[in-house]
Amino acid sequence: MPRIFSGIQPSGELHIGNYLGAVKNWVQLQERYESIFCIVDYHAITAAYEPETLRRRRREMAVSLLAAGIDPAKATLFIQSQVPEHTELAWIFNTVTPLGELERQTQFKDKSQRQESIAVGLLTYPVLQAADILLYRADLVPVGEDQVQHLELSRVIARRWNGLYGGGTDYFPEPQPALTPSRRIMGLDGQAKMSKSLGNTIGLLETPEEIWAKLRPAVTDPARQKRTDPGTPEICNIYHLHRAFSPPILVETVAVNCRTAGWGCIDCKKALAGSMEQELVPIRRRAEEIRNRPQIVDEALAQGVERCRGMARQTMGDVKERMGLA
Repeated sequence: MPRIFSGIQPSGELHIGNYLGAVKNWVQLQERYESIFCIVDYHAITAAYEPETLRRRRREMAVSLLAAGIDPAKATLFIQSQVPEHTELAWIFNTVTPLGELERQTQFKDKSQRQESIAVGLLTYPVLQAADILLYRADLVPVGEDQVQHLELSRVIARRWNGLYGGGTDYFPEPQPALTPSRRIMGLDGQAKMSKSLGNTIGLLETPEEIWAKLRPAVTDPARQKRTDPGTPEICNIYHLHRAFSPPILVETVAVNCRTAGWGCIDCKKALAGSMEQELVPIRRRAEEIRNRPQIVDEALAQGVERCRGMARQTMGDVKERMGLA
């Protein structure tokens, strides 16, 4: 059975951008593939943080993932820092990764321009990503559009290491992307990708009242200044959220009423809130159950890390043998 690997930063409770862009797809993939999902806390420390906040957010992320449908009986869920081979393999990959490849990474260029002092961890972030994936010799990686470049670097690193130390074999498979159906979820401001740091998100576990308070002022088609102005649904972020949450017949109704000004934007948002509630109610209930039974999280993470440590030790044993380190 092909193996998939994917990771998510411990930002705390999931927001709908995480859910639609990654986790909802993971829940479906775990039915068809050997699935490994990782809470990547080593990646999280490349930005400023408080230790206690990190611990709390790791736990909250685990609760959200389990509530959203990640099933420990079908998939492996673990915390990255509890498997030290991730950073060991990352160092080895640093020795075969050209500096120019890292400097060309879009995310590095964007983030480094906003920083006066650039930490090495920001530059080598995608090398650790490659180690995360290749440590488990994953065949597929579910990614959004913004991660495709990093995944291509993982393929480059696998190719270079295989060429140097593979002994004529492709020990590390070159992982292929599996693009998520909802590839890029825009924030409620309509200007940037949904992100907690930008304050443009809706939390997966927020109450209906909290969700409506965020949806009501959310940006829509700028051409619809008045209730009677016709719009273009394809450029409206609310319409794209409908496509993610609403049944097809409602999506079509939204599109028609937007183009003909049959609905105002508030009508459209109310319909979206109803669709979201249908999907999010069971997730909220499951999250409450998990919080009341913390052993569910403890057991899932312990089981996951035990399995991943065994796989990681095997890979590193092979790597060191091939490189003359053992």
